[in-house]
Amino acid sequence: MQIGISLNEILALLTALTGLLALAGWLQRRRRAHAHKPWWVAWGADFFGVVALVFGCRVALADWMHVPTGSMEPTVRVGDVILINHLAYGPRLPFTNTALAMGEPRRGDVVVFRNPRAVSERWVKRVVGLPGDDVRFVRDAVSVNGEPLSLQVLAAGERVEDLGHWLARERSAGHERTVKIHPMLQGGMPMAVGAPHCANEAVGQWRCTVPEGHLLVLGDNRDNSADSRVFGFLPLREVYGRADRVIFNFKELSRFWMPL
Repeated sequence: MQIGISLNEILALLTALTGLLALAGWLQRRRRAHAHKPWWVAWGADFFGVVALVFGCRVALADWMHVPTGSMEPTVRVGDVILINHLAYGPRLPFTNTALAMGEPRRGDVVVFRNPRAVSERWVKRVVGLPGDDVRFVRDAVSVNGEPLSLQVLAAGERVEDLGHWLARERSAGHERTVKIHPMLQGGMPMAVGAPHCANEAVGQWRCTVPEGHLLVLGDNRDNSADSRVFGFLPLREVYGRADRVIFNFKELSRFWMPL
């Protein structure tokens, strides 16, 4: 078992600590009406409200995350700070994998989750398959529950990070998205999950049935993404929230408040 400490856990500890200091100050005032409060009690009481408000908002309403890798290009770029909506699926209780259920991920959602192999890491990928879905993957194109494959190359990448790649428009399960593919690889990464849920049919071609309580997630940068092909199906309990927007990117100001 791996234990990771995130900013939310640090804020929870600070909330508890300043809350105890505020309680100590209140008890002292009750015993001695005119007693002078120690500086540490006064400091705790003053900061308790601020820290509790910040922590409560991050857990219950929204959070943010800096993206250091290009596995979701072209949708999410390196350096993006993305807005995580907790109300989409329900706020998560700190120190646990328990969430107050308010919704379920849908196909096409960009989700933030704890890496099943390293829970201190938060990753972002796109939901391709829901529990019970039959997902077919053929040379970077995805189809769900027997629908036709639809992947149309738009153009060669022009940005520095896209050079040598194609940008393509994919239609799957009623959703459209732009994905990034490498013309020399085209889905050559095999599916690591074996029977009974998945089968590699050929190079760059596999089929999976998503088990109950799990999701199949892929990066939009199809040939450069460690996703369900590497760590397997994503347990629903590890989903942290839905990424709705790019808040900002200091290297590319035009991405401010861009929807995902």
